[in-house]
Amino acid sequence: MDILQAIIMGIAEGITEFLPISSTGHLILASRLMEIPQTEFLKSFEIAIQLGAILAVVCLYWRRLLADIEVMKRVVVAFVPTAVIGLALYKLIKRFLLGNSGVVLWALFLGGIFLIIFELVHREKEGDKDDISSISYGQSFIIGIFQSMAMIPGVSRAAATIIGGLMLGVRRRAIVEFSFLLAVPTMLAATALDLLKSAPSFSGMEFVLLGTGFAVSFAVALMSIKFLLFFIKRHSFISFGVYRIVLALLFWFVIP
Repeated sequence: MDILQAIIMGIAEGITEFLPISSTGHLILASRLMEIPQTEFLKSFEIAIQLGAILAVVCLYWRRLLADIEVMKRVVVAFVPTAVIGLALYKLIKRFLLGNSGVVLWALFLGGIFLIIFELVHREKEGDKDDISSISYGQSFIIGIFQSMAMIPGVSRAAATIIGGLMLGVRRRAIVEFSFLLAVPTMLAATALDLLKSAPSFSGMEFVLLGTGFAVSFAVALMSIKFLLFFIKRHSFISFGVYRIVLALLFWFVIP
């Protein structure tokens, strides 16, 4: 990997992290397009630069993260399933799933179909919860279970948590913001765990590449978050479902 490739990967991460189209899946496919060798560093890079995008959430929502205890308690409860499952399956995920474009394409394709069907049948009800603090602890835990499905590359952490929340009767804007906040401990823990195990083997240049991807993903994610909040006021996620299906088909039948 070189600096330009790190920048491109950072842009891809910043755009896709909070959209229901799978940032990890896009990073895996982008590395395939650029013919970047599937090394242990690349797998760590694809995990760690997600923290750059998450830093954008901290910058935009720091008051809520620090001051709203009720919201934070729910975020912690939702984080527990991912923390437990992720720690237990870390080696399996990194060895067999990260870098596997076949898994990504099937997850994008099937997830796109599910997203379209869900949006066609889902209707918000009058009693749906419109604030994060009104989400129960039980609902928070279930949303965390939904999030843990995103350990499969291509599933999309954002899509899993948002759909889970909508199914539980949380209004769209509230669950989107909850998904933003839940990303903070999730990606912080994932990055810390991976770097703890992998960073000692990185070269100086690899740290430069990592820092570049991190910074670029942070800058781009600031715009991506604002776009999603604007988008959900006027549209469903059907267009994202179509995009996922088209992307999978392109990689299966057009892109070598």
